[in-house]
Amino acid sequence: MIVKLILNLILVPIPSIGVNGAAIASVACHLVAFGISIMALKKTIRIKLGLKRFVIKPILATAIMAICSYFVYSILLGIIAEKLATIIAIVFAIVIYGAAIIALRVFSKQEIKMLPAGNKICMILEKLKIY
Repeated sequence: MIVKLILNLILVPIPSIGVNGAAIASVACHLVAFGISIMALKKTIRIKLGLKRFVIKPILATAIMAICSYFVYSILLGIIAEKLATIIAIVFAIVIYGAAIIALRVFSKQEIKMLPAGNKICMILEKLKIY
């Protein structure tokens, strides 16, 4: 919270940033909280979290989703109503994020099997030669 407060006080008054500074401060605050949580987990339960699997791949999947959904929204905006374009872009973003998570193999087979209907999902992914 201190990070957010300080960044809000610094960024929001800047005319070129304005209220966007609050969003930037929120993201920075969450990044700090994430870092502290990861350090505590590593220390407390001695868990080994790989940077590639738990940070880089999800960020890459998020970037792919954001670019694709923005592109779909931009195309639909000139064709259909803004609210409907937003809803379709959100649904598209969910599908793209799921596909990116699977394609980047963020989860292991054992983790997928722990999901509801995980065995069926694993069988489908194996048939598609993804896992």
